[in-house]
Amino acid sequence: MTINVILNLLAALALLGLLYAQQRKHASFSVRVFTGMGLGVVLGALLQARYGAGAAELKTTGDYLDIVGSGYVKLLQMIVMPLIMVSIISAILKLKGINSLGKISALTIGMLMLTTLIAAGLGILMAKLFQLSAVGLTASAADIARGVYLQGKVEAAQAISLPGMLLSFIPANPFLDMTGGRKTSTIAVVIFSVFIGIAATGIHDKKPDLYTSFEHFIQVAHAIVMRIVTLVLRLTPYGVFALMAQVVSTSSYTDILHLIDFVLASYSALILMFCVHLAIVAGAGLNPARYVKKILPVLTFAFTSRSSAGAIPMSVQTQTLRLGTSEGIANFAASFGATIGQNGCAGIYPAMLAVMIAPTVGIDPFTLAFIAPLLAIITIGSVGVAGVGGGATFAALIVLSSMNLPVALAGLLISIEPLIDMGRTALNVSGSITAGTVTSRVLGETDVRVFNSDADLPIDSDRKAA
Repeated sequence: MTINVILNLLAALALLGLLYAQQRKHASFSVRVFTGMGLGVVLGALLQARYGAGAAELKTTGDYLDIVGSGYVKLLQMIVMPLIMVSIISAILKLKGINSLGKISALTIGMLMLTTLIAAGLGILMAKLFQLSAVGLTASAADIARGVYLQGKVEAAQAISLPGMLLSFIPANPFLDMTGGRKTSTIAVVIFSVFIGIAATGIHDKKPDLYTSFEHFIQVAHAIVMRIVTLVLRLTPYGVFALMAQVVSTSSYTDILHLIDFVLASYSALILMFCVHLAIVAGAGLNPARYVKKILPVLTFAFTSRSSAGAIPMSVQTQTLRLGTSEGIANFAASFGATIGQNGCAGIYPAMLAVMIAPTVGIDPFTLAFIAPLLAIITIGSVGVAGVGGGATFAALIVLSSMNLPVALAGLLISIEPLIDMGRTALNVSGSITAGTVTSRVLGETDVRVFNSDADLPIDSDRKAA
């Protein structure tokens, strides 16, 4: 380890110390998260200016920062499956009937699919306004390598069908799915948990003593899991700091400027879609400004981590503690939203790519004959997109191959992929929270007192809103 790397790490430790001092002074959760993000940007910019994006010192420093950043994301992923299981089983035990479960699922999934359709439309619109086209773009060695890699994945993407995807939701081996071994493991665990909950309610009258024991066990398990969630979420500012420092220090500003039109078009579509989420929330009778204030910390984490699945624990806490959404609905929305109908990765991104690539094979992308099947494929193909890094690529492969477009050209965007993916992931999480908020509101399950409360209750707290 060189002296430069040691100095870099000492600087990072000093900034982490500032975050710890904030925690000791009981600064609000939001303040600590945004401070972590700001300090990460500053450190990343300084490292980039000092060494350059490809320097060996920067890579070594990043490896150590990764212990904090990726380590935090892994801790969140560690508690996703236990959280889903105990929360959904607990929620079903509290439900008045199976009909309530059906309504929750239908409303949540319907909202996710509808918003993905709207997101795809906005992606097409922005591609038109910014006149995006892959015609004439030059490819670097990395772009070509990426294109070859994507071409090799086409067969797997083409083999996927809607019936096959729906079938993959069924947990043939629930213990495998608890490890997250498949792209659809999250939904499979949801379904397995639903079966456990329904089976438990079925013995309520026949074997009340056993039911009472099981209910008590779930209550204890739920309390323990939520305590773990609390402990992990307290590390959020540190994780955000490390993740942001890595992104800023390794970004190639030359590549970003080269593809600035696509960057601007993407973020314009993302911002517009976020405004659509706020309009839906307002239509449900909730204050959109208050809503934004309450969800900003979880969106910040999603932005820096680029992991929709990793954001599930924080999303659930945000919905229950800050938005007043019932726990069962919050878990359904966060879990489904990490796999189904991702507005950014499965909606906007593949739509813009298809419109951008179509002219290279002589197709006019702004005709009804092209747009109608594109929207249909995007909406249906958004089912089962993995909520981790690479989900957008998977969605793009499905769409481009289904539209008979050259998938290798998607490799031209590899240099700006991390920058775009940050915004896409934040929008994915915003979409799942919107679905949960609106579903809870429509079913009359929202605690409006909690939503309207001005108290900045941290989501890494054991307390409940008053």
